[in-house]
This record gives sequence, structure tokens and C-alpha cells, in this order.
Amino acid sequence: MEGPWVGSWRPHPRRGPILAEFNTPGPKYWIPGTTGQTAHDPTRDKAPAYSFRGTKPAATESCSPGPKYFIQPSMTKTGKYVSPSAHMIGRPHSKIEVTPGPSDYTTEHANKHVYYTTQGKTMVFRPKYDKILLTPGPGTYSLPRILGPNTVYTHAEPCYSMRWKSQHQSCFQDLANTPGPAAFNKVELDIYKPRAPMYSI
Repeated sequence: MEGPWVGSWRPHPRRGPILAEFNTPGPKYWIPGTTGQTAHDPTRDKAPAYSFRGTKPAATESCSPGPKYFIQPSMTKTGKYVSPSAHMIGRPHSKIEVTPGPSDYTTEHANKHVYYTTQGKTMVFRPKYDKILLTPGPGTYSLPRILGPNTVYTHAEPCYSMRWKSQHQSCFQDLANTPGPAAFNKVELDIYKPRAPMYSI
């Protein structure tokens, strides 16, 4: 609250710090604090800051049954655990059924499965076929060949073809197609050798 005038000056409440009250250069050069996150001293390390928040809101759909269901004390997280106990109940009522006796069964046909018996053959008439079977005979079919390169269901062995000896670049090759020795007549020996004496009888 402002007071009365003192000359040309009227006292009033302090509006800020006065420089004459400090031994330091003034409040302009205050050292920043070392606590908190804002305006922290840059020459000092900051400690980790953790934010606190309220509880999570309730989920719209809860998967737990809630307290409205009563859980038995014998139920644990691993299953039901109770001490051994005996149940006392009344005697059960059995249903009376009329079962057949031993004389109602015939066991003569089962003897062949229990005891050794000889082979028994039954004689019956030849069955009559409604339709005549026109099936082909064995000579109608022909078996596929199993020799040669092109077989159906067997592995073919290596096949080799035999041919005559090639005359290409051979000494027996006649490039000029000259006649052979049989194309000329036989030359008499008297032409190029001394003639032998000739005798007439």
C-alpha cells in the first residue's frame, strides 16, 4: 500500500530486487539451480527424471469373472487339491436281465476251428451264366518285344550296328576307278620270255 507524499517522492511497495542489497554483481548473474528439468545448471549432470501418472482407466471389456463367482478353497493355480475322502452312497440297483443258458447255443460247427479235421469238399452244380462271355482267347493278344532299343517296360541294352570297313583314305581306295586284273586277257609267256621249242606230233 502506498504511503503519504514525502516532498516530491511518495513511498511505494518494492517492485523487484534492489541492487544495493547484494554483494554480488546483482541478481542478473544468479547461478542456475541444480534441481528439476527446466533452467538446470549446464555444468552439472542431470539425474534421471521419472513422471508419475494416475491409475489406468477401467477396461471396457474385462476377461475376469469378477468377485460375483465363488471359488472353492480346494482350487489352486495348478488344479484341485483335496485330501483323500470316501463317499458314502446307497447300493446301486442292478437291472435283472434274462440271459440265455448253455443249452441255447450250438457248438458242433465250432469243432472244426478247435480240433484238427480232414479237408472237406462240397459238390455243387455248375453255375449258370445269364450272359455268354465273349472274352478273347490267349492267342488274341501279342506281347511287346523285349529286344532292341525301343522296348516298353524293360531296360534296353546298348545296341551296336555292324557295317563294312570304310575305304576312306585307304590304300585300297580306287579314286581313278581303274579296271581290275580280271578285266584284261591272259598274256602269253612267249611274248616277254624266250620261246620254248615246239614239237608237233
